[in-house]
Amino acid sequence: MPIARILRRDAKAIFQAAVDAAQPETAVLAALKRIPTHRFRHIFVLGAGKASAAMAHAVEAALGGHVTAGLVNTKDGHLADLKRIRLNECSHPVPDQRGVDGARQIALLASDAKADDLVICLISGGGSALLPLPAAPITLAEKQDTTRLLLGCGATIHELNAVRKHLSLIKGGQLARLAAPATVVSLMLSDVVGDPLDVIGSGPTAPDPSTFQTAWTVIEKYGLAAQLPASVRTRLQSGLRGTVEDTPKEGDACFARTRNLVIGSNLLAVKAAAAKAKDLGYKPVVLSTTIEGETKDVAFMHAAIAREAIATGRPAKPPVCFISGGETTVTIRGDGLGGRNQEFALAAAIVLDGQPGVLAFSGGTDGTDGPTDAAGAMADGESVQRAAKLGLNAALSLGRNDSYHFFDALGDLVKTGPTGTNVMDVRLMLLR
Repeated sequence: MPIARILRRDAKAIFQAAVDAAQPETAVLAALKRIPTHRFRHIFVLGAGKASAAMAHAVEAALGGHVTAGLVNTKDGHLADLKRIRLNECSHPVPDQRGVDGARQIALLASDAKADDLVICLISGGGSALLPLPAAPITLAEKQDTTRLLLGCGATIHELNAVRKHLSLIKGGQLARLAAPATVVSLMLSDVVGDPLDVIGSGPTAPDPSTFQTAWTVIEKYGLAAQLPASVRTRLQSGLRGTVEDTPKEGDACFARTRNLVIGSNLLAVKAAAAKAKDLGYKPVVLSTTIEGETKDVAFMHAAIAREAIATGRPAKPPVCFISGGETTVTIRGDGLGGRNQEFALAAAIVLDGQPGVLAFSGGTDGTDGPTDAAGAMADGESVQRAAKLGLNAALSLGRNDSYHFFDALGDLVKTGPTGTNVMDVRLMLLR
């Protein structure tokens, strides 16, 4: 079998092992065993995120008819067969009216909970966009415009969520405020580097260390003040003046009966990838599970490590699989189609051009990468020249942020469909 085919086969197998390890069902069932659910009069199940449907399925498997009512917002197509918990499909990464309607119903269910009730919250990656409840008079369209502005300028997930929380009536601990004095247990599947409770899904049940000042600092950092919708600018400035109540902080009474548990993270996926790589005959080298930054810069660094390993055997000799996790960002400058994982592969392809025996792979564990139907892409030392024969210029495609069409033409998009989990990205550099 040609080396290029072997590398592609192995990369797919390693990535699938990572995704399988991050499936939430086992973790949810284990967490529920530690909760004395029989002590509560009613059990409400609420949530949002790309993995919320799979998590809800596990809750139903464990609690069955003991669930009084429930509703989770999930991304279009990320489904599960549920009987007592309602699923509400909505848009991601830019929120839509279906998301608002579902968030409003979730808020009402939380408000209905009494002191002897249990509220189980299921939060996973994408929960921020999938739980939109704008504070009046901000409209959905205005919140959408603000989200697009932040995504387009390359804001980090921490920065994006700091703003979102202060435009919302449900994020930043406000869902816990609505549910109090009920007992709240939040099961969280982390898609954020470092697993900070307040950032995963914008922390609807966690104390919020960010303030209106934090949110406004993000706006000023990217020079967005003049571009913001007037209602958004007015709310943030009202918060700065103290005329709008801030999100609840550590020590607030609403958190007295709230527990937030991280039940899955990128580290689990990366460990599984390393184990699979070893089984396939590679020396696994985990570079980091906390990588952030501009995608193409991260790709250049990974490709440079691969070239060094081939040339000098440092930091490891082939066959080796370099693995990293985390979540990078793309500053959109072009009019193309793609996502951070596809852009990683394209940027790496440029550096690896002409280099035999190496493959760059990057995939989102949720099965989606940006506004596309692909989880990511893969590239080797022949990708740039293969594309040139099809009339595609790798550098121009990268400049246009048009990685999707580049790899679609090569047949090197990675398409898994919705995976039922979301613990950020897994990147591989395979050398033989």
